[in-house]
Amino acid sequence: MGTVQANGIEIAYELHGDSGGLPLVLVGELGQQLVGWHPDLIRAMVRRGFQVVVYDNRDVGLSTHFDHLGQPDLVAAMSGDTNATPYTLADMAADAIGLMDAIGWQSAHVFGISMGGMIAQTAALRFPDRVRSLTSVSVTTGNHGVGQAAWDAAAVVLRPVAASREAHVDGAEQTYNIIGSAEFPHDRGWIRERAGLAWDRRYDPHGTARQLIAILVAEDRTPDLARLEIPTLVVHGTNDLLVPVAGGRLTAAAIPSAELLEIDGMSHDIPRQVWDRLLDKLDDVAHRGEAATTARQATIPVAVTGRS
Repeated sequence: MGTVQANGIEIAYELHGDSGGLPLVLVGELGQQLVGWHPDLIRAMVRRGFQVVVYDNRDVGLSTHFDHLGQPDLVAAMSGDTNATPYTLADMAADAIGLMDAIGWQSAHVFGISMGGMIAQTAALRFPDRVRSLTSVSVTTGNHGVGQAAWDAAAVVLRPVAASREAHVDGAEQTYNIIGSAEFPHDRGWIRERAGLAWDRRYDPHGTARQLIAILVAEDRTPDLARLEIPTLVVHGTNDLLVPVAGGRLTAAAIPSAELLEIDGMSHDIPRQVWDRLLDKLDDVAHRGEAATTARQATIPVAVTGRS
């Protein structure tokens, strides 16, 4: 684990795997810390030949928190008041690219889930030469007219602030009972462990709320996604109550190079039972990304110097 200066802030990160592996950036969901990625999933990615970086987005964990901005005004943001915006998804995408700069990665494969998928999409749009392939999991395009969250799923995002570690851990389990994949057994031990780890590092509900505002005020990315040329995998669970599968279908339809993987029974999480299927597809899109990157580099003129 380490901390680097990137995009004007401090970002906490961890690197997993050999330096010769394919570089893979994992971008977490709303409020997720780097400890929120299941270590077995990371190890499975490393075994498949990736070097994986996980990190705390701004305002969570051990990365820079924007406490000086005070308590965020969610009501204003939900009413369309962009003056309430502390930062944007574009700022968070620049954080990811800044992290890549700091660890010496010129480009990488980018995998994002939920809010992390929005950040990954934004990074691919704004820094196309830095993203070798895009994997977008449980995400829509920012078109608010497509795929409205179920009421009880939306309510978990706005649940009251936990007053104790025990309440936070219990709340995390209750959240998974609503938005987790009901058709697969829940790993309750991991759900509770993950929540406890996050509390112990730094629990910051105001930081999570500021991230939520960045989501609420984000522009519709649908038109811009039509110009993405990098290999893309769109993954969505058919039972997702927070971001319904219509959002994933819209994303796949918007990106010309996208392949859509719909997983029956999966909701707004990545249950262990689907890892192999997901990683098979990740392997494929990453290797297509490698081929496209090699082909693109071959077209770049090489400067030739000679004696006069």
